[in-house]
Amino acid sequence: MILAAILLSYLLGGIPVGFLLAKKVRGIDIREHGSRNIGATNVGRVIGWKYGIIALFLDALKGAIPVVAASYIESPYSLTTTEILLGSVAILGHTFTPFLHFKGGKGVATALGVYMTLVPVVTVCAVVIFFIVYKISGFVSLGSILATLSMPIWYFGTTKFIPDSEYQPVIFFVLVATFFLISYSHRENIKRLVLGKELRAT
Repeated sequence: MILAAILLSYLLGGIPVGFLLAKKVRGIDIREHGSRNIGATNVGRVIGWKYGIIALFLDALKGAIPVVAASYIESPYSLTTTEILLGSVAILGHTFTPFLHFKGGKGVATALGVYMTLVPVVTVCAVVIFFIVYKISGFVSLGSILATLSMPIWYFGTTKFIPDSEYQPVIFFVLVATFFLISYSHRENIKRLVLGKELRAT
C-alpha cells in the first residue's frame, strides 16, 4: 500500500501543470520562453498572471493531496513520517518530472502545498518573508530561497517557544533538506543573481 502511495505521489507531483497550461492556452512550449522554466512564475510572465496563479494553485495542490491522503493509507510508519514521505516525493516529482525527461520546475509551489498542510503557521511566516524580500528586491527566486531558508528557523522557534507545540526532529530535518533542494533547483538563478542578470517579475 505504501509503495503504491509513494509512486502515485511522485506521478501526481510530476504532472507538468505549467507546461500543459502554456500548450493549451497559447500552443507554445513554455520551456522555450522567458526563463524556460515550467513553474508558475514563468507561466505568469509568458502567458499572463491569471494563468500563473492557476499554475501556482494546482502545483500547490499536488503537494497538499498526498499529505492529506496519508491519513487514509496503511503505512508501517507514523502518520507524520508518512505525510512527510509522500509530500517529499511529490516535491521531487515536480522538480524531476518523469513526463518531461526528469526536468521540471523549482519545487517551490508544490513544497508550499505540502507545508501549508503539514505546518501551516510556519508556512505562513515563510510566505511573509517571501513577500518582504520580493517587494524589496523584485526577485521571485531570491524571495523563494530566503523564505525556504527561514522555514526550519520558524519551525524551531514556534515549537520551542510557543506552549503546547511539539518539536519533531524529522520535520526540522525535512525542512532543511527542502531548503537545499530548492537552492539546488535555483542554482542558475543564483548565478544570475550574482552576475546581476536575474529576471525581475514584471
